[in-house]
Amino acid sequence: MSSSPQLKALGEFFRARRGEISPDTVPAHVVSAAGRRRVTGLRREEVAQLAAVSVDYYTRVEQGRLAPSDQVFALLCRTFALSSEQRAYAEDLLNHARGYVMTVPGREAAHNRLQLLLDQLTELPALVLGPRMDVLAWNGPAATLITDFARLPATERNYVSITFTTPGMRDLYEDWSSVARTCVGILRREAAENPDDPELVGLVGRLSIASNDFRRWWAEHRVAEQDFGAKVMLHPTAGRMRLNWDSFSYAGAARQQLILWSAEAGSPDAHALATLVSASRGAPEA
Repeated sequence: MSSSPQLKALGEFFRARRGEISPDTVPAHVVSAAGRRRVTGLRREEVAQLAAVSVDYYTRVEQGRLAPSDQVFALLCRTFALSSEQRAYAEDLLNHARGYVMTVPGREAAHNRLQLLLDQLTELPALVLGPRMDVLAWNGPAATLITDFARLPATERNYVSITFTTPGMRDLYEDWSSVARTCVGILRREAAENPDDPELVGLVGRLSIASNDFRRWWAEHRVAEQDFGAKVMLHPTAGRMRLNWDSFSYAGAARQQLILWSAEAGSPDAHALATLVSASRGAPEA
């Protein structure tokens, strides 16, 4: 199999994971004691031994010149102690390199059923995310909570881009770096599913130039998938509030998600959220 962008990405991913494995966690007979270690993590020959392949075989895998067999792939996943999310990401890269290509959608509109739900959600911030975390639609409370999406050109309405480049976003999240790194991980996961998506390639390129943080975290090849969670927001109007967020998929538009923010009933967070919703009256919606 000739080299491909997916094999190159898989090799880079394995190399990054190799650098994170402590020699102390593998059998002593595998770790070479000769000479001073000049690399963090394991050497290539040590990984090759654990995967029961030659050093040349593993080197070609890591250089993106060879697709590992299913057996070797499984051994490498075990050697690197990949999480389920990381393994799914690596499998997507390998499958795509083998020719299992997905149809790449362009920028799309929110599904009419999701738009209908959004129009009726007036007491909670809500938005619809599409591929690449493009912001396809939103309601007034979401615009007040995050940013005035209507003021952004359609091509710039992307949650990852907004997180890294919109003024004030670093101050909006109490733990901005955690939120931003998760965005990068989700985008990296999608890059495995749709590596030929020109809009995704363009987005990564623009953010790599605009943000040193994005460029550094993208190079780490970490992946993430999240369907729910909580974020502490430091909103200029509503103040500090811990909001739960949930993601809902619709069978009629599998690549679109309805995102809702909420707070525990009767809590100070719920009071702060009500203040935000009240302030959002008249905010522009999609």
